Amino acid sequence: MHVTETLEGDIVILNLKGDIDLHHSPKLRELLQSKVKEKCPKLLLDFSEVGYIDSSGLATLVEYYQGSRTYSGKICLAVLSARVKSVFDLVRLSEIFSISPSLEEAKNSLK
Repeated sequence: MHVTETLEGDIVILNLKGDIDLHHSPKLRELLQSKVKEKCPKLLLDFSEVGYIDSSGLATLVEYYQGSRTYSGKICLAVLSARVKSVFDLVRLSEIFSISPSLEEAKNSLK
């Protein structure tokens, strides 16, 4: 997995590439925990190049969500493939996370 970070206004955008699995989720966890420590106000995760996520990846995202709630941080996931979206739907995390079909809609939801 490869991560590219950009900043648009006060929105931190992480473009994720590759699978988010047991092998790669520790790297993502470390990055997301640094965002919690920085009290990142708005985080957008671009899933357009993610083909797979497993339970360790989901746990990493939930951990970030819980940590960001302490300072009212917002997170939005964008451009999930049907396969990845089905995983979120299956475990009902689509009811917790804001999920947008496009980057523009995700940016607007964070404003």
